[in-house]
Amino acid sequence: MSSNMTRWDQIIFQPPLCEGWKETMEGATYHLAGCIVLIGYMGGSGIFGSIYIFSLLTVGFICYALWGWLHACGLDIFVWNLILVLACLLQLAHLVYQLRKDTFLEEFDLLYKMLCQPLQVPLDVYKEIVKCCEEQVLSLAIDQDYAVEGKTPIDRLSLLLTGRVRVSQDGQFLHYIFPYQFMDSPEWESLRPSEEGTFQVTLTAETDCSFISWQRNRLYLLLAKDRYIARLFSVFLGYDISEKLFDLNDKLFAKFGLRFDIRLPSLYHVLGPASADAEMEKAQGEHEESPVPFQSSPTFVQTSASAPPVSPPPGPAALTYTKAPRPASDQLGEDSTSLVLEDFAELSGSFMDYVSEGEYMK
Repeated sequence: MSSNMTRWDQIIFQPPLCEGWKETMEGATYHLAGCIVLIGYMGGSGIFGSIYIFSLLTVGFICYALWGWLHACGLDIFVWNLILVLACLLQLAHLVYQLRKDTFLEEFDLLYKMLCQPLQVPLDVYKEIVKCCEEQVLSLAIDQDYAVEGKTPIDRLSLLLTGRVRVSQDGQFLHYIFPYQFMDSPEWESLRPSEEGTFQVTLTAETDCSFISWQRNRLYLLLAKDRYIARLFSVFLGYDISEKLFDLNDKLFAKFGLRFDIRLPSLYHVLGPASADAEMEKAQGEHEESPVPFQSSPTFVQTSASAPPVSPPPGPAALTYTKAPRPASDQLGEDSTSLVLEDFAELSGSFMDYVSEGEYMK
């Protein structure tokens, strides 16, 4: 035991020194191998970074093996570097297989780069999402309807890949849907898994479009199984709906040219379900049906000169409502894709009670 400890102490504390250094440098193959290995270790992460690293390491170890066989004349040097070359080649084959296995169609590859890669979504998760839509890319021709108001059932969730879709309601243009936006996110969020419904808007393709679609039941099963995917879709749908709301907000104008903001509480009366005409007619009907309060006859004291009788007070006058003509579109500052609010000056408490934005913000 003591002899072994003495030997280890000699190796550690008193290592043998080189008796003489070589006067000649190693060949160019040895230095080339060192440079290639150094550059190889500068590769990045990910599958492509790994392919870069192991490719250069393979070339570097080949140079080391040639140097050991031709210049150093060491069998052990040649064998070890040959083993390292084989290990790098096996790793490269595995990486290429994984890359080929994770290859998608061009449309799905672009979709991953646009939506999922900024959020660092793993490829395994993305494959589950693509698998749920059966890796099918559907198409719409020009002027073909994706959904018809009041007729098409809400049984799927679709994402536009190329083209442009027009959204309208009762013939009134609302907004456009552009690539990498959901086509029916509001309808999807409006229903629970056990509920059924139909579209309240019409979606028409203005150009040749392509999209992917998830069947409602299959997607609900996937979201229930994987909480990460459920949170991911919640983020996607929430952002998409907010973008659609802001698109509508950009197209609301007041009659004096000031844009509305749908987040302001003053638009509660404007965007409510009851219209101005309905409210005025309801108020007028209530006044007409209410009975005139009973007025008791006044008692007069008999005097020498009788005073003229006092006439009863007149009843409430009937309310009249005359709608002012709508200003021309050039005065409103609207364009062909704008939603213009009618004259809401009659609505108490609305934004139209103020003549300017500065007065409203006071």
